[in-house]
Amino acid sequence: MLKTNSENESVSMKKTRMEDVARIAGVSIATVSRALNDHPAVNVRTKRRIWKLAREHSYGFQSNTPGSLNQAVALFSVVVPAPQGRDSWLLDPFFLEILGGIGQAAHESKCDFVVSHTTPQTYDDLQNFIERTRTDGVIFLGQSLLHEHLNRLSETEKCFIVWGSNLPEQKYCSVGSDNTRGGCRATLHLLRLGRRKVVFIGDREAPEIRQRHEGYVEALRRYDITADEILISTAHFEIESAQAAVDSLIHSQVRFDGIFAASDAIAIGSIRSLVRNGISVPDDVSVVGYDDVIFARYSQPALTTVRQDFTTAGRLMVSKLLNARDGINMVSERLETEIIIRESCGA
Repeated sequence: MLKTNSENESVSMKKTRMEDVARIAGVSIATVSRALNDHPAVNVRTKRRIWKLAREHSYGFQSNTPGSLNQAVALFSVVVPAPQGRDSWLLDPFFLEILGGIGQAAHESKCDFVVSHTTPQTYDDLQNFIERTRTDGVIFLGQSLLHEHLNRLSETEKCFIVWGSNLPEQKYCSVGSDNTRGGCRATLHLLRLGRRKVVFIGDREAPEIRQRHEGYVEALRRYDITADEILISTAHFEIESAQAAVDSLIHSQVRFDGIFAASDAIAIGSIRSLVRNGISVPDDVSVVGYDDVIFARYSQPALTTVRQDFTTAGRLMVSKLLNARDGINMVSERLETEIIIRESCGA
């Protein structure tokens, strides 16, 4: 027989034991033990229900993980939902930077994390992963096109957090940069340098990039410049994609004197195209990127870019997941961005 909410709450107020999980689930202690060890004698539906109850009542059960992980205060999963324009995301400098921030925060909090190769694309994918995971919480790196599905997931699951935008009618918790303000700052910097035909390059289907584009439009508006669709170019988060996009602009004889690239990889690809076509950076065209990944400072010329604070982001996501285990509601947060001036703008 399932227990009442008051009985469940009384269990949560003290250290949860296996006996408690068994009583809440209405099964034997042996069944709980087998389920938590993923034993084939327990059917999948029962396992998932017991795993869910164990997570909700902060009962640690990473018994099949390596020994070093068993000593951690908590173990989290990191998942990237079908990243747009990123076929090999584990090699993407952006994700390496944010994983570094999460790793540092986990170390400081005596936690650990595992990186999953799953790439959920539907609500069922999300739900199945949450039900199967035996970690204490999940960090989704990016919303991709899953905003509505994540909203739905939040109605039944609380121990997950998203690195990404704060979107209209959002119900789940996210941590991310103020993309609109960051895009505005990047474009304003180019305009203050006297650039008046500024190209925006990025894939606006992605929520974060759409917001950076909104900041670009706002900056143009402040200078009484109407955004021109001719100066908007689509490129994925890859150097080759950006290079092809700028090649197309040049071959179409589009006139421009500045580029705001929606990521540093796009900015580097843009510079490669400009240089190969005999266009000087920054004398002829100034370029600003976004992210401030490590190679931005070592590019030629060194890249002016909008810095995202991955260290603070990692700490916030890990601390919020730890609090969620204790029943504390998570609140979304937007992080300030900073423009880092280097050589690619000329000033």
